[in-house]
Amino acid sequence: MKKAIYPGSFDPLTLGHLDIIERSARIVDKLVVGVLNNSAKNSLFSLDERVSMIKEMTDSMPNVTVTSFNGLLVDYMREIDATIIVRGLRAVTDFEYELQIAQTNHVENPEVETIFLTTSLQYSYLSSTIVKEFASYGGDLSKFVPARFIDRIYDKYQIKK
Repeated sequence: MKKAIYPGSFDPLTLGHLDIIERSARIVDKLVVGVLNNSAKNSLFSLDERVSMIKEMTDSMPNVTVTSFNGLLVDYMREIDATIIVRGLRAVTDFEYELQIAQTNHVENPEVETIFLTTSLQYSYLSSTIVKEFASYGGDLSKFVPARFIDRIYDKYQIKK
């Protein structure tokens, strides 16, 4: 059985993230969306909120589960018995960083493989950082995030739409 993890902070979950989840779920037998509790980042949504939001969007995908984790990804992968990491690439600049991380993870655990999915063209510019920037000024988020999350994001910035 091919078990993969798609790790990230997902703060907030974007349509680009969802695209990678849907596409990678078709490739592997089981996909774990691993929400990282990154204390170095100032998160818009709590860890529990992010996990809950992703579960809402993936509940119709039977081979997808959503969990949170702390610490090193390769350690968590041993814990859940996963051997594949899924990463999305938007641009060449993403590749350089992601390649270093993939190689480091492989050195740490030679059984771990990383697969890169290029982002669908309509989401190649999109990041959670851009979503937060737009939201902070009350910008239109309808092309960036699932519709059901737009008001929740605006609420974090105390913006009424």
